[in-house]
Amino acid sequence: MIPSTEICFQLMDRYEMLDNIKAHSVLVARVARLIATGLMDAGVSISLRKTTAAALLHDIGKTACLNSDRDHAEIGRQICIQNSFDEIADIVGQHVRLRDYDLNENCSETEIVYYADKRVNHDEVVTLKERLSYLLERYGGNRAGIDRAIRKNFDLCQEVEKKLFKKLSFGPESLLYLARNGNMIA
Repeated sequence: MIPSTEICFQLMDRYEMLDNIKAHSVLVARVARLIATGLMDAGVSISLRKTTAAALLHDIGKTACLNSDRDHAEIGRQICIQNSFDEIADIVGQHVRLRDYDLNENCSETEIVYYADKRVNHDEVVTLKERLSYLLERYGGNRAGIDRAIRKNFDLCQEVEKKLFKKLSFGPESLLYLARNGNMIA
């Protein structure tokens, strides 16, 4: 089942999503909807409902993991499964590290949510380079293995960006303007 926007917000409250995480999730959903709508206009088969719900809930496991080393993407996937949202569980579970992708096949909801999350730092649309800098500073701490993993993930994200925007009528640099002036999701 794919939850409605209203149910997504109810789940955010039930799982005590912090206001700053909620604001981030709403903006990720707005960016994801812009991309999904553009892809649909280009003839790509994408579910707007699935994309929106997964983007809204992509950090549903984050509050529970704030003071631990647990994987918030995996906890979020489990929360989705527990609530019978099987259709978005794997999308939520892959928003940090994309596992199921093919850069030569059609675009997917999973790739859209993964990419949209990388374009939103807190509650602001940023470039991939800006987001990478933030993540390296916040989580890398000049630890070679972690820095390398973050950079490798962003190398993939740049490839996903090329794949998505090859089919879109606007470029990645337009997302800030479109997210500020586009339609609200709720």
